[in-house]
Amino acid sequence: MHDTGTVEPSDPAPDQVDAQSKHARRFGLPIATCLVMGNIIGGGIFLLPASVAPFGTISLVAFAVLTAGAIALALVFGRLAERDPRTGGPYVYARAAFGDFAGFLAAWSYWITTWVSNAALAVAAVGYLDVLIPVNEHKWSACLAALVLQLLPALANFAGTRYVGAVQLVATVLKFLPLLLVAVGGLFFFDSANLGPFRASDDSPVGAVSAAAAILLFSYLGVESAAVSAGEVRDPRRNVGRATIFGTLGAAVVYLLGTLAVFGTVAHDKLVASTAPFSDAVDVMFGGSWGGTAVACAALVSMVGALNGWTLLSAQTPYAAAQDGLFPSAFGKKKRGVPTVGVLVTVVLASLLTVYNYTAGSGGVFESLVLITTFTATVPYLLATVAQIYFLVSGQRERVHRGRLVRDGILAGVAFAFSMWLVAGSGYAAVYQGVLFLFVGVLVYAWMAARKQRTATEHH
Repeated sequence: MHDTGTVEPSDPAPDQVDAQSKHARRFGLPIATCLVMGNIIGGGIFLLPASVAPFGTISLVAFAVLTAGAIALALVFGRLAERDPRTGGPYVYARAAFGDFAGFLAAWSYWITTWVSNAALAVAAVGYLDVLIPVNEHKWSACLAALVLQLLPALANFAGTRYVGAVQLVATVLKFLPLLLVAVGGLFFFDSANLGPFRASDDSPVGAVSAAAAILLFSYLGVESAAVSAGEVRDPRRNVGRATIFGTLGAAVVYLLGTLAVFGTVAHDKLVASTAPFSDAVDVMFGGSWGGTAVACAALVSMVGALNGWTLLSAQTPYAAAQDGLFPSAFGKKKRGVPTVGVLVTVVLASLLTVYNYTAGSGGVFESLVLITTFTATVPYLLATVAQIYFLVSGQRERVHRGRLVRDGILAGVAFAFSMWLVAGSGYAAVYQGVLFLFVGVLVYAWMAARKQRTATEHH
């Protein structure tokens, strides 16, 4: 365990040479912000207004509370990246604070999250593709479409960080425009009669906010994107924190305005039953029925952008862990700025899972795997916020300005509470199954740690 005050070089020398290649490009602040925003806003936004409508407009209160929690988490990631701006994010912080085992758990759970999420994103994207091209009529055409949707972002990743950044920028702009159009345009068509009751369910106010929040919680997964890719960001000490805050705020604005606009344009009773709330809003605003096509295009672009970003992240954490001998060494090699083995393994695993989803029918395995990710995604958050609390309390105060210590302490506390809330919100089944996945990781850790120990002994 190294002294947390010192920062190791961001990457070993071979990488520095590689980073100069014309296909690798460090991300500036705009691309890093797009990475965060693009990964947070996957496809969920397009269904969110309908999912929370049954609770009434009180769900907007839940959104505001969650946004505050997500921003506290974003600020903590910014402070942690300032201290240690290496690729790997939560993995790096957990390992610096608590050693190899905690670091490995953060890396392992994050890695599971990324490839399972990719499969889920691709399957969900096929639903939108079906609006444009009828692929859902036969399960094999749907399966093929899902596989192609995963392969395209992977090819951008194989081409190099320069192309990942370009795809991310274009996708974020393309999905932002229609969402902003509905969000801002909706305010002109806003009719408070459509809002329905403030509390539409029988729950108490606190119960209603918690229930709506449980659905919304996972809309903010992705805040860590810039921190995980810190090694690819220019001037990471400054830019990771800023990209994280700007990206989270940008996503929050789109979420809140978009949901509010849909609430105000689509009648409450219709919204509760809607399967495409944004399409309904566009149809109300501009008449006709082309809204569905327009929104399906935006959703598709949004999801491909998210797949592009998540594919890069899926390889970054194992890359960082492999550098420390905690993941197989193949994961620790980069080409054109991208850990290609990590990308390949992710695509293969996500594709197998996708094929399984279409062949096994409604076995519920796919659903439970997606549920598991709601838990595994929160483990790195929890470890990272606890690491920050550890750094603040463990006598490193002399390095910290007194006023800043208080502020950072409060932020870390809020972020920790938010992370715990995420864990609680994922539900019994997710926690139960997620812990089983974590324990499989313990076996992998034992194997990797033993190999690392043996190599160290042989070298002595």
